[in-house]
Parts: sequence; structure tokens; C-alpha cells
Amino acid sequence: MVKLNLLIGRTLSFSSDPFTVEPDDAADYIADGAVLLGGNKIADVGSRESLLDKYPNALRHPYSNSLIVAGFIDSHAHFPQTGIIATWGKRLLDWLNDHTFPEESRFSDNEYSRQVAERYLDLITVNGTTTVCTYCTVHPESVNAFFAAAESIGMRALAGKTCMDRNAPPELLDTAISAYDDSKRLLNKWHSRNRLSYVITPRFAPTSSPEQMEMLGNLWSEFPECLMQTHLSEQTEELQLVQKLFPRAKDYLDVYEKFNLTGKGALFGHALHLSESERQRLLESGSAVVHCPTSNLFFGSGLFDMHGLKSYGLPVGLATDTGGGSSFSMFRTMAAAYEVSQLNRAPLHPAQLIWLATGGNAKVLGLQSLIGNLQRGMEADVVVIDLYSTAAIEQRTKRAKNIWEELFPTIMMGDERAIAAVWIAGRNINHRSSYRWTPDSS
Repeated sequence: MVKLNLLIGRTLSFSSDPFTVEPDDAADYIADGAVLLGGNKIADVGSRESLLDKYPNALRHPYSNSLIVAGFIDSHAHFPQTGIIATWGKRLLDWLNDHTFPEESRFSDNEYSRQVAERYLDLITVNGTTTVCTYCTVHPESVNAFFAAAESIGMRALAGKTCMDRNAPPELLDTAISAYDDSKRLLNKWHSRNRLSYVITPRFAPTSSPEQMEMLGNLWSEFPECLMQTHLSEQTEELQLVQKLFPRAKDYLDVYEKFNLTGKGALFGHALHLSESERQRLLESGSAVVHCPTSNLFFGSGLFDMHGLKSYGLPVGLATDTGGGSSFSMFRTMAAAYEVSQLNRAPLHPAQLIWLATGGNAKVLGLQSLIGNLQRGMEADVVVIDLYSTAAIEQRTKRAKNIWEELFPTIMMGDERAIAAVWIAGRNINHRSSYRWTPDSS
């Protein structure tokens, strides 16, 4: 018999994209609501009274005035950079050479990969993230460790071996052939296994030769059901390097286009310095871009044009980009996105922010029929948000006149204390303490 769990509180879901219709028209908010979890699926959503009447034998979980939403989704991250998050200084290319590459070289070790993978998943789930799309390292060990850790908690997770055959330390280089062979082997092992998906992952144009990108483009053509993730136009120095390495390319995007690495299922992180032509070609190809606001601010990379890109009709995701991003929390990521939108004089509405972290990211990952919303039949990944989690938030929230005014202080000031409960695949997750570093663990 399927176990029934009835989560009682306030519920927030979306019937439309709040970027295309008015936020109040896009959102379905029930002030006295409930969500029924039947096994690993959402079985029903409605008013508290109606669901109590329909399911009298369900195990009840009262969450008082807390807000029940779909679990947060992070569409661009680097789990191997967990240990170097918030490392001082440097522009992007210097940071990669001085911090990222030395750390990633450690992931040839199975045990180290396992420890960091488990610690990373603890850190994000305690912050309410129930799905993540991440880069691993060049080492197959890192991919195996990450997927094994995600599978052990029933998590929906997407990841791939990062491919690099130039402009990185020798111990982090593969080849065009080994990148193809390793990726295909890992894909066949993990893709579509339980809730796991493999993502073809060239790090970015500067670290992949034309031969390697051609091989990865061929691999994607063989397995078009997979996603492909890489970086695009993050910093001006990066653009100059790409121009030097690919002098015949008309722009940065053209490099990926030449190797069949654009199209439906392509995820381009950052996308800050795009020409009008690149925007149009991204739209026409069906590619998506991912906003990484804390990372863009941390490195001084630039301001993401959310309003302009959404106006084009481009699918846009929202991501932590840890460890270049400075937080594991999607609250902090939403807050940074709001701050960037203010600098662009096009402030985002709270509905748009929470939608980006749930339904918007689900759409970017092609998973909108499975996750990202509170709807019958969707997977039971649910987060319960305490809107009064700290004294500072509580005193502001008490003044609120509507749900958006109640939610916004938590978006701007919330952290893991605001996460009252996390349900993954219908199971209430109890966090291990291993996410904390100990003196002998590094």
C-alpha cells in the first residue's frame, strides 16, 4: 500500500510563467492549503479542508503558517568546487588556474570524490535544493561518486564529466578520443537510471580543442535525449581568449555552432556579453541560458540582462554556480538576481524569482512535466518555507499585506534556517552532520 503524507500549510504553485502574465494571474496561492504525497508522487493539491475530508487516513504533517512550494532547482553548479567556495580575489581565468584546477586535480581519488559529493549534497539539500545540474571533473571517479551519492537519497540529479584537452594542468587533461569514450561509458552507466541524467560537458571553448568539441558534438548527436552544458561569454578576457584561439569564428557562440553544440537541450552558463546576433541565434536554435548572479558579482563579470533575454523569448534558468558563486542557497541566489535586476532598472517580482528557482529551471532542464511545481502526478520534491525564521525577517513579514510581501523578506534575507522541511521523492530528508568540514577532512 502506498504511504500517504498530507502536508498542511499554505501552498504556492504556478499555472503560467509570471514573466509572460501578471504574477497574480500566474500563481495559484492557497492560504489554507495542503499537499498530498502518495509515495514518490504528488497525489493531490487543494484546500486543507477538502484534502482532510478526502484522505482521513493520511499521515498529517502540520506546517502552521509556513509556505509549501516545489523543491528548489539549481541549473548550473560545480560540486568539485565545494571546498574552495568564497576563496578571495582573482578574475575568472586566474581563479581557475590558481584555485579551481588544483582542487579538481584531487578528484582522481575515489574516496575524496565520495566525501565531497556527499558533503555537497548535504549543503544544498539543507538549503532546500532538491534537483541540481552540475559539472564534475575530468575524472570518471568524480562522476561515479556524485551519481552514487545522489542516487542514495533518491535525488533527481544531472551531471557529466568535464572535458578539457588544453589550457589546463596536465593532470586535468583528457583527449578528444578519451573525452568521447569516457563520456559515452558514463552516459551508458548512469543516464536514465532511477532519477539520474547524464549531461555532455565540455567545460568551455578555451579548454577544448576543435577536435574535442567535434567529438562531443558527435556524441550529442548520438544521444540527443541528453542535455549539453558549457559556459558562454562570462568575462571580457574570456571573449578575447576565444577570439585568439578561434580566429575564424565570427563570435563566441559561433564556436559552439560549428561543432553542433547548440540547440534544444543546450545550457549556456552566464551569457553576459552577447551580441544581438547571438541572442537571436540562441533563440532560433532552442538553446537556453542560465543566470548565475552571485558568481557574476563575485568575479565582477557583468550584469545579466534578464529582462532583455526573457523579452526575446529565451528560456532562462537561475543557478548558484558554486563554487564561483558564493552561496549554496537558492534564496541568496534569488536575492542576488533581484539586486542585479535593480541595477538594470528592471526589478524582478517575488513571483518571478521563486518561479525561476522552481518551474523556470525545470523548463530549462526539460523536466517541467516531472518537477518544479505542485501538481498532481509530479514527483514529490517539496520544500516547506518558514516565513518567520529569524527576528529580522519576522518583524518585516508581520507588516506584509499579501503573500508576495510575506515571501520577499525571506528571499532577500533567508538562509537554511528558513527551510522547515525538505521532501525528496516523497521522503522527509534528515540531514547528516557530515557537510561540516573537520580538521582532518581536507
